[in-house]
Amino acid sequence: MSNNLQELHSLQDLQQVLEDSTHRPVLIFKHSNSCPISGRGFKQFQAYLENADPRASYHLITVQNARPLSNEVAQRLGVRHETPQAILVRDGREIWNASHFEITVEALQTAIKQASQ
Repeated sequence: MSNNLQELHSLQDLQQVLEDSTHRPVLIFKHSNSCPISGRGFKQFQAYLENADPRASYHLITVQNARPLSNEVAQRLGVRHETPQAILVRDGREIWNASHFEITVEALQTAIKQASQ
């Protein structure tokens, strides 16, 4: 796992991330390790992380390991659960999200750049 990627495991982790989003953009990536489409999206996310914008923080939820947490993200942010799914959060609210084949290095770069200005 990349040095700038933190895996989330608990509701306390999520609360800390949402609080952090008041200071900088936070990207939450929801991944299913049993889905080939999610694997493709995760590869795009990993490629983005190689040159990630340092003004944002990056977090991973592996759905098989933390399904209740994944559900809580969907509920709190008002975003329908999908995998793969990238959710950009600012000030405790979802400001952008993408799923499936919409997750590309370029889409992540653009969204995070706009949120960091």
